[in-house]
Amino acid sequence: MSSTLVGVIGILLMLVIFLTRMSVAYVMALVGFLGFSYLISLEGGLNLLARNIYGPFASYDLTTIPLFILMGQIAFNSGISKRLYQTAYKFLGSVRGGLAMATVSSCTAFGAVCGSSPATASIMTTVGMPEMRRYNYTDDLAAGSVASGGGLGMIMPPSVVLIIYGVLTEQSIGALFVAGIIPAILLTVLFIACIYITCTLNPEKGPAGEKYTLSEKIKSLTGLVDTLIVFVISIGGLFFGFFSPTESAAIGAAGVLVVSLIRKQITWAGFLKSLYETLSTSCMVLFLIAGAVVFSKFLAVTRIPFDIASWVGGLSFPSFVIIGIIIFIYFLGGCFMDSLGLIMLTIPIFFPVVISLGYDPIWFGIIIVLVAEMGVITPPVGLNVYVVYGVSKTVVGEVKLETIFKGIVPFLLAVVVGIIILIMFPQIILFLPNLMY
Repeated sequence: MSSTLVGVIGILLMLVIFLTRMSVAYVMALVGFLGFSYLISLEGGLNLLARNIYGPFASYDLTTIPLFILMGQIAFNSGISKRLYQTAYKFLGSVRGGLAMATVSSCTAFGAVCGSSPATASIMTTVGMPEMRRYNYTDDLAAGSVASGGGLGMIMPPSVVLIIYGVLTEQSIGALFVAGIIPAILLTVLFIACIYITCTLNPEKGPAGEKYTLSEKIKSLTGLVDTLIVFVISIGGLFFGFFSPTESAAIGAAGVLVVSLIRKQITWAGFLKSLYETLSTSCMVLFLIAGAVVFSKFLAVTRIPFDIASWVGGLSFPSFVIIGIIIFIYFLGGCFMDSLGLIMLTIPIFFPVVISLGYDPIWFGIIIVLVAEMGVITPPVGLNVYVVYGVSKTVVGEVKLETIFKGIVPFLLAVVVGIIILIMFPQIILFLPNLMY
């Protein structure tokens, strides 16, 4: 049996096992180990498994992930997310759909200290859903704005997905973070425009809230001080080369903790909860990395990535058609599996193709993360939708899944518009990285 055929069988076997809802990390590691052992040797497969499971947990570069996750968890348990929401509400809450706009804006701001899409969605569900229910917002708009806004945590630095992409492709994490800022702001504006149009056409979906004076609005800006301090010191230091990504993450986590202690807004129980959630999420991500590395080594032995790259390079289609096909494949894949797992599974296959076509790797990273963002709100998987569904039960009562999926449709269209704009005008992504690096 040829190595290519073994690779195809391995991919099909992996897809079949996915249907059992077994963890993506374990499936990739299992199939990668079995395939590598068959093609090389059992001893080689065992060595590969041991080395690549140990590797991510011992990697200095990957300590960035648990540190940024810790920063987000401390920010949540110290009340930073609530203050961000209150500030956004006082500026936007008096217009139709203003609470939903405030939710989306807060998701973007909280993404600057969190870096995780599900975490952002979970936290903003807790903060925003009760307020929108109190002001008689329809559940589809309320839940849809939270689930979709949570996806902004994937693109706004520090983004865990961008860190993984940078590690896998050996690209500058700092450049990727810089490149994500303008697209994150662009999507936020598109989401707000989407809410405005929806509430103009259907005013009952998002009634206007109470008005605040200018002095009250200005006073509420103090709620942003924590985030701005942490973001400027941590991410700003990374942008200008003062810190490495790991040092930036450590300073950010320490900065949020110091601010929380000074404000006396985090308890010992809250700190322990932050550590527990950080440990749980970090282990999940690192096991996913380990599984993906094992599977990618198996694919490398089968030479499937190189064969695909050669085949695509020989096609007579224009390069924009090929990149469109790749993006469409990512969109379909995001409908059926976790976005982080999808990126880790497919980057070894498609990244060489994209580079051979002459596309900028930083641009491609941002585009793929945006497509993955569509995946976290697209059925049948739609991770953020299930996060909102689960958390909403405890804060406002059950919101039907079909209601949430209905609510994300306008935002899904907004993401599509954003991706089209960024494909047509790639300098929107590349302007800041080219300027600063």
